[in-house]
Amino acid sequence: MVSQRLLIPFSRLYAAITDVRNWLYDRKLYESYVADPCVIAVGNLTVGGTGKTPMIEYLIKRHINDRANKPVETATLSRGYGRKTNGFRIATDHDTAETIGDEPLQLYRKFKHQVRVCVGERRADAIRKLLDLEPGIKQILLDDAFQHRAVQPHLNLLLTDYTRPFYADYPFPAGRLRERRHGARRADAIIVTKCPDGLNTTEQAAIRAKIQPYARPDTPILFARLHYGQPIAFADQKPVDWLSEVILVSGLGNAKPLEEYVQRTFSIKKNHRFADHYAYTRADFDQLIRSIAPGDVLLTTEKDWVKLDALLTADERLRLPLYYLPVEMMFLPDDKAKFAALVDNVLLKNR
Repeated sequence: MVSQRLLIPFSRLYAAITDVRNWLYDRKLYESYVADPCVIAVGNLTVGGTGKTPMIEYLIKRHINDRANKPVETATLSRGYGRKTNGFRIATDHDTAETIGDEPLQLYRKFKHQVRVCVGERRADAIRKLLDLEPGIKQILLDDAFQHRAVQPHLNLLLTDYTRPFYADYPFPAGRLRERRHGARRADAIIVTKCPDGLNTTEQAAIRAKIQPYARPDTPILFARLHYGQPIAFADQKPVDWLSEVILVSGLGNAKPLEEYVQRTFSIKKNHRFADHYAYTRADFDQLIRSIAPGDVLLTTEKDWVKLDALLTADERLRLPLYYLPVEMMFLPDDKAKFAALVDNVLLKNR
């Protein structure tokens, strides 16, 4: 394995290139599109999972709770990582992970009656096309868009993983950063995700002190954790409470929090860890099924469920012991109201 020290010169070169790009946007030499609807961007500085999809779901839920039986006003937009299509698409019942990507498909399956789920590599063009087709859209949630500066959001949310904070990392290839740490100055709020339960105020203050040198002085720094629900059966979409030993299957950017939770709550008999956004094949699925002994159950993530479920026959879906674990973002008690006020203030200004 190449020493991190040997990769530092290449990291400096990579960081210099991203600095030039950001400088061009900062000086208005590159154009940033400002949409009429309120645009909230969710992103990170690092490669890999920081909880962006649970954050998007959190924003969806807080908006739709008060909008039962009303016209759709919210859309999500991402590039659709891993899809085999190009250009702008609005998700429909005919879409799969191959046509829109696994995370957009996950959002569509959960919220298709409340939001428009869209994909498009060129986010500014995609927003224009969306508004031509859906002029009633008033809020657009951009997923993984912190570096996508062709669109200027009204609220820019930066997520950083508690277990892999950006302030302790380096630009690619010596580390996992997509740009230098000082890119955090563009954030309107920084959210430390995947925090352990009971994170005390002393440690919160210590983390804030490490983040603040890279952020604007007035930027709120908030803390959130992941909350896992009861496992849900592939067969009937109903939760169960009797699982004990499980075979865990996951394709995540950072599987450590999931694995720690499953180990605490159940018992991991086998652990099949795949790459983030892994495109499962029927051969993969058959191999997984062969690893299930009588009495075993297979437990996976919601993101992996939408891909594995597409490989099943109707009989297999009913017969095989397959379950997925839903997850949601939860702010620590002191920060929930602060975040709500921040978002509501931006929405109010943009009405």
